[in-house]
Amino acid sequence: MSNSTSSGMDSMSMGGGCKISMLWNWNTVDACFISDQWHVKTVGAYAGSVIGVFFLVQLIEWVRRASREYDRYLVKQHTVRAAAQTAMESSSDVKVLSGSSATTTVPIRPTLIQQLIRSFLYFLQFCGGYMIMLLAMYYNGGILFAIGTGAFFGHFASTWDTLGHVEMVQKDCCC
Repeated sequence: MSNSTSSGMDSMSMGGGCKISMLWNWNTVDACFISDQWHVKTVGAYAGSVIGVFFLVQLIEWVRRASREYDRYLVKQHTVRAAAQTAMESSSDVKVLSGSSATTTVPIRPTLIQQLIRSFLYFLQFCGGYMIMLLAMYYNGGILFAIGTGAFFGHFASTWDTLGHVEMVQKDCCC
């Protein structure tokens, strides 16, 4: 029992082992992230890890965008169905009192499949964010730089849709 424990400790102290630091560091070769399977053995592998983290953070932003787009699609689909239903009701023999029109807002409830898709998109965001948080806890300068720049460029590229809408009032032209 003590033999296996000491050999495990020996591998950490010998050359070629993982360098894990919870303090600010710039370790490149022999750095390990998340598990011993992610053992960076060359500078090229470290560069690949940094680039991969950069794109992982961007991917999370794009999944967030896909989630917003899917929600908009569901709202639009519901609006089209509600408009068609209203048109059918108004063309039938339903009489509306003149001068009074009642509008009601109805909550949009997704179907089971739609909610499963929404939850899966959230799952991807949550797990991706958690992995990024775990990577950040290694306090590796290159990885932190990749996280920050990936978030910046991912947000920059994927959030052009979220600014909002402005209703424009057209003024009648008088001559």
